[in-house]
Amino acid sequence: MFTESRAQDFLAVVLGVFAALSPLWVETNDRAMWSLIVLGALIALTGLAQMYRPEMASADYAMGLLGVLMFLSPWVMDFSGFSGASWTAWVVGIVTVVVAVAALPAVSGRLHDMAPHH
Repeated sequence: MFTESRAQDFLAVVLGVFAALSPLWVETNDRAMWSLIVLGALIALTGLAQMYRPEMASADYAMGLLGVLMFLSPWVMDFSGFSGASWTAWVVGIVTVVVAVAALPAVSGRLHDMAPHH
């Protein structure tokens, strides 16, 4: 069920949980709080779905889209004035997109082929 080669999915779960819980320790307004909670929970759920069903490549695309939405949320939801919430959204968004791209089957296959074999 869970494989070592899908460590990026575990990272997505951690990122999502971190973002969803971040309103506990960063200053937010209502828009920032709900953006972080909802998008963080969706990122975590997408990571869990990928951990359970790694062949479901569409979840990688969804994770990438959620990462982009997380990155854009401080401007779209107008909470860029809250630096802690904004930086959380930007960093989680960028790392989520990187994780999603690395998990795509075409990229993952290329990265696996480049890895040194023992």
